Amino acid sequence: MLDYIELKSLFQDLSIPTGKPVIIHASLKPFGYIQDGADAILRALMDTFNTIVVPTFTYYSMVTPPNGPSNNGMIYDKPEIPNEMSITFTPNLRADPMMGILPEALRNHQQANRSSHPLLSFAGMNADGILNTQLRDDPLAPIGALVERDGWVILINENHTSNTSIHYAEKLAGRKQFIRWALVDDRTVECRNYPGDSDGFGAIAPHLKDDTVRVELDKAFVEAMPIKRVIDVAVGLIKNDPLALLCEREDCLRCNAVRGIYAVG
Repeated sequence: MLDYIELKSLFQDLSIPTGKPVIIHASLKPFGYIQDGADAILRALMDTFNTIVVPTFTYYSMVTPPNGPSNNGMIYDKPEIPNEMSITFTPNLRADPMMGILPEALRNHQQANRSSHPLLSFAGMNADGILNTQLRDDPLAPIGALVERDGWVILINENHTSNTSIHYAEKLAGRKQFIRWALVDDRTVECRNYPGDSDGFGAIAPHLKDDTVRVELDKAFVEAMPIKRVIDVAVGLIKNDPLALLCEREDCLRCNAVRGIYAVG
């Protein structure tokens, strides 16, 4: 059974320089039973790192119009989430369950703040300067702010398919971004620069091997790497091969939209 002290030691073993902000992607299940659960993880993180950021995305605020731009990585007449099931975004809206339970634990903490993007919000501790950079048409700006502050990416039992920072690298490299729509105050708003699919991001791992600190605990692990290296490596891969880091799923509309640009070219 893991407890707070063991978890704090685990995070300290990453040897991230003091004061550097971190963005965290986490799956807690491989840890097994944790005394005090996600609250113990969060407390250990707060006592190790001064500034913490997590994604608190809310995909169920998305709505699909009857028609829209072509090559937009979606089917307009067959939305993934039926519009009648969409939920109006509010600052208190629960993060999508696929984010895991740690983002919710952080979002609900009395010291936490959250950005206001209706689909791609972030929550953080001591991170207002990072969160406040986000705009509806610049959803990944907090990643850029982390880069400017020499931040680190921490993956807790997750691989790079959960690494949101790679989406920022895609945008920097000039990869196609998308348009989505969300429900805010019972009206539909347009959200530009929505990123592509992340299922192919695992291919970056060998290129970051020398920059990655990994700590293992039984069947669980924690990895950390400087966010600047993640961005530089991903941008380099995409500029060298415009199809790099795309997934191989034949039914992936967003990756196929990117491929379509170069097929036509």
